[in-house]
Amino acid sequence: MRTQVSTNLRTIVARAYVRVVAVNRQPSWLLGELLLPLLSLAAYVYLYRAMDASRDYEGFVILGGAMTPFWLAILWGMASQFYWERESGNMQLYMAAPISRMAILCGMAVGSMFTVTTRAVAVTALGAFLFDVDFAPSSWGLLALAFVLTLTALYSLGMLAASLFLLFGREAWHLVNLFQEPVYLVSGFYFPVRALGQAIAMAATLVPLTLGLDAMRQLLFAEGRAQALLPVRTELLALAGLAVAFFLLAARSLDYMEERAKREGRLTLRWE
Repeated sequence: MRTQVSTNLRTIVARAYVRVVAVNRQPSWLLGELLLPLLSLAAYVYLYRAMDASRDYEGFVILGGAMTPFWLAILWGMASQFYWERESGNMQLYMAAPISRMAILCGMAVGSMFTVTTRAVAVTALGAFLFDVDFAPSSWGLLALAFVLTLTALYSLGMLAASLFLLFGREAWHLVNLFQEPVYLVSGFYFPVRALGQAIAMAATLVPLTLGLDAMRQLLFAEGRAQALLPVRTELLALAGLAVAFFLLAARSLDYMEERAKREGRLTLRWE
């Protein structure tokens, strides 16, 4: 038992190490990942200024833009990862190795969290400085908790999607594209999500980013200015519930995937 736990922990570290080192190997990539997102954020900021909207909306844009890379990382770096590993011939090694497939996904999640978080913090700081956005955190502790719970629930969703997308085969590429843009809208990346209406906004809470962004806005802006959907504590409890639910579903889905691989011998073959 101790050996198995140790092996899985080493797997997590090894898989996370690859992501951290690979992303930071080219310094030019870092420059592009910081400056290019600011260009898209600038468009929304100047649009709100042209409309004489409240300055709070500029803060919403900066926060939403900082969280955008996390959703892209989930789609392209988590959900479709096993599909790409199968296409490159690595899936057989994952299936044959005496390790947990959840450990592989956890390693990918940890590495992605580290790299994307550093860039998100940098984008937030640069955006706040360039556009003179005034953040006024009411509680650093709750803000940190909201951020951690959002990432935990989000990456647990990514783990679940990784096995589901693999089962869909070649349709995984289309599913990734399908879920990219609509989430930008229904999660309220650049505006308060309650503007979509109560029914749509509540349905959108199945995506952790919706609750996470709403909670962080309430904690970063004065009371009443964030146009909240739900109270902060309710959203934190919901995020914790989503994290647990998605993680358990991911484990169950991966077990099914492995069972199918052993029974049919198809999941590790290209174009199947």
